[in-house]
Amino acid sequence: MKPRFSNQRNHALTRFEVVVVIAILALLFACFLLNVVAYHNRPLRVECVNCLKQTGLSFRLWQGDHAGKYPMQVSATNGGAMELVANGNIAACFQVMSNEMNTPRHLYFPADTRRVWATNFSTLSNSKISYFVNPDAVEAYPQMVLDGDDNLTVGGVQVRSGILNLWTNAAVGWTKERHHGGGNIGMADGSVQQLTTNGLQQTLQRTGVATNRLAIP
Repeated sequence: MKPRFSNQRNHALTRFEVVVVIAILALLFACFLLNVVAYHNRPLRVECVNCLKQTGLSFRLWQGDHAGKYPMQVSATNGGAMELVANGNIAACFQVMSNEMNTPRHLYFPADTRRVWATNFSTLSNSKISYFVNPDAVEAYPQMVLDGDDNLTVGGVQVRSGILNLWTNAAVGWTKERHHGGGNIGMADGSVQQLTTNGLQQTLQRTGVATNRLAIP
């Protein structure tokens, strides 16, 4: 019996086709990794937002008992922390709000590798706070920034502790250590915004003041 020969030929993948397949697989794997990272960091981002919301609520409760003013606008002799915050002592601002806050746990962000959290208000210091405070924020101007992640940069250089004066055209941005190039800020009306670098710059331009003062812990 004569062997039968099929007219169909089995084609092997060409080198180009192999490269295309590998590229597609690499792209799918990269997308998978990005989704895993995003899923892993989402709880931290949500926790940061909740911390700022709790802090914003404490500010509003405090100002309700102090003629509508935040601790940064009330003298220390009258129970506030105006002079202390002006000198960079942010911890004092939250210590006078200890009754409203109940715990200093909200002032520490878990992804902040430079700090540890305070167990009580008596041990609270700048080194245990992950958020800046705007000494000029008032509830009557809701578009003003109240507080937010302190991992800021100006001109690509990370800011230091102390009072930071930001003009509306300042090249301010975020480091990547917490939210991968983004950040969270609390507004004077108690709301919280998740912002990119561009969003942060636009928000600072809408505050209605030429210079934004931020107290960095």
